[in-house]
Amino acid sequence: MVIVAAVDRSDRSGTVFAEAVDLAEAFEEPVHVVHVMSVSGYIDHQGLGGESREQIDTRSIKEIATEIADRAIHDCDVSVKAVGLEGKAAAQIVKYAEEHDARYVVMSARKRSPAGKAIFGSVTQSVLLNASCPVVSTITQAGEDS
Repeated sequence: MVIVAAVDRSDRSGTVFAEAVDLAEAFEEPVHVVHVMSVSGYIDHQGLGGESREQIDTRSIKEIATEIADRAIHDCDVSVKAVGLEGKAAAQIVKYAEEHDARYVVMSARKRSPAGKAIFGSVTQSVLLNASCPVVSTITQAGEDS
């Protein structure tokens, strides 16, 4: 089993990682720090406005996603692995957790109004509803993250 720490590019990733490490220490499990990047996220991140989607190499997306996951990792006393995935965040997090028999998924949610949740949806909400393991969600107030 593993503890999956699902991180994004915000400052909230440090809180997610710290919570995952606490759980990993308590259950003597490794932590897999996972970042999921979509093709459009990759295009934006790399500044490839005119690039055709067909010209994008999935391996490149996963490499950048792994680098982002690696940035969330800090010194700790548990085994840690950075993992980059490509696709839709919620679906890939749930799939990864199931494939690796995750004990917990840890992720962060922004506090939003009910209207904001209805209009924009939520990766955290989707993972909470679809994961087969417990999901620990850290909350950040709107405006606290970058």
